[in-house]
Amino acid sequence: MAATDMTVAEREAFLAGVHVGILAIEHPGHGPLALPIWYWWEGGQVHVSMDGSSLKARLLRAAGRATLTVQDETPPYKYVSVEGPVTVESSHGGGLALATRYLGPELGQWYADNNPPGDDTVVMSLTPERWRTIDYGKAMG
Repeated sequence: MAATDMTVAEREAFLAGVHVGILAIEHPGHGPLALPIWYWWEGGQVHVSMDGSSLKARLLRAAGRATLTVQDETPPYKYVSVEGPVTVESSHGGGLALATRYLGPELGQWYADNNPPGDDTVVMSLTPERWRTIDYGKAMG
């Protein structure tokens, strides 16, 4: 373990924080599809809600795996990158909780009201297999 690696507790606390993640998925014939997403960390898995007919959902079903990178954009920099298999399952609701997590109660309510989940909403769950973590604050003493 390098001096700047996060412990298990540190990486889980970091993932539980509010950060925009970048989800990367194999896209045959192209570079990986890498998109900013809202996510939540629960039960040892990363979860992402999306439209089930989106390119993102179709590629996740086909690839069966993905990588999520989450970073802190203020020094000293930190990041967590997690890779592993995914499942994509139908879902109902949850949009308000996620919008509130990222936008706060008032703007989250507005966002949820103006972007209701469709009939084909799904949740991707990523089960961690490989981790990469850095906390450059540890290098500063």
